[in-house]
Amino acid sequence: MAEEAGVDLVKIAPTAKPPVCKLVDYGKFKYEQTRKEKEARKKQRVIEIKEIRLSPNIDTNDLNTKVNAARKFLAKGDRVKVTLRFRGREMAHMANSKHILDDFAAALSDICVMEKAPKVEGRSMTMFLTEKR
Repeated sequence: MAEEAGVDLVKIAPTAKPPVCKLVDYGKFKYEQTRKEKEARKKQRVIEIKEIRLSPNIDTNDLNTKVNAARKFLAKGDRVKVTLRFRGREMAHMANSKHILDDFAAALSDICVMEKAPKVEGRSMTMFLTEKR
């Protein structure tokens, strides 16, 4: 039938039982397939993780500046990793500094959700924020 029509016999789903075939022009079929793949890749977006580092003795205006930076990252659709870094004697008062991360999350609560709660990892306390859907 394919020879009579002057087209090719193409296996569309070779793994199906029985295999599915179509009578199409193979060159046109491949072209359309690559165009669909290219269009699908164009619509994909890689979500990046942006990190914001804070220190336990950060002042309110500095914290607001960092919050605004995080707001921009979240608006672009990225995830934000907020890290509170401890150095030297600051390590002894880790529990007292958790409120900084809580304040940070509260300031952004209108546009984001806390994906991972603050967690101590070595010399730092980390939390992840993502955009509300």
